[in-house]
Amino acid sequence: MEKVKLFGTWSSPFVKRIVWALNLKNIEHEVIYEDLANKSPELLKYNPIHKKVPVLVHNEISICESLVILQYIDETWKNTCPLLPKDPLDRAKERFWARFGDEEVLPSFFGYVMKKGKDQEEAKETTLAHLKRIEQLLSEKKFLSGESFGFLDIAFGWLAEYSHPLEVVAGLKLLDEDSFPNLCAWKDRFLEIPAIKESWPDQETLIAKFQESKDGSGK
Repeated sequence: MEKVKLFGTWSSPFVKRIVWALNLKNIEHEVIYEDLANKSPELLKYNPIHKKVPVLVHNEISICESLVILQYIDETWKNTCPLLPKDPLDRAKERFWARFGDEEVLPSFFGYVMKKGKDQEEAKETTLAHLKRIEQLLSEKKFLSGESFGFLDIAFGWLAEYSHPLEVVAGLKLLDEDSFPNLCAWKDRFLEIPAIKESWPDQETLIAKFQESKDGSGK
């Protein structure tokens, strides 16, 4: 019998994408929540290099880094709800944009919320430019992966799940329907997927968490 464990935290966007993938593929798993201020010996054992979550443990073999984990899940349980396209070029494109999201879009979005004054205005310009690129990716498509939900949608799922709490904390609206009609429509479709909807966190709790992080950032 296969044993699948996921080490994570409830609020991490990187952890949530793994939860979504496991749920979509109906993979039985155990989620082990970590206190990152007091990391467990198991987490340090399974991820001795970065000592971070998420970590997927499949039959006592650990896989780290969320995008790597997503690909592993898709290739290991390939007969149920495929996430990546079959065409090598399409797969490469999705991997590129997923990496762009993690390295450029997500940091600028969170940075915009947490910063103040001039720094926040500069971060806003960068964030809007990134969002416009993602808006263009959705031109004449239902999902980022095409007509069907897939890998790239999961990679950008944080944008659907965390955008509202972050906007509340920032006191400004970023994803408005006039500027980003495709993204707003995608967000609504994303959140209606049962495997996503059932793991939807309490928005007020997220708002409180992000507000606390902003108040303690000193920026």
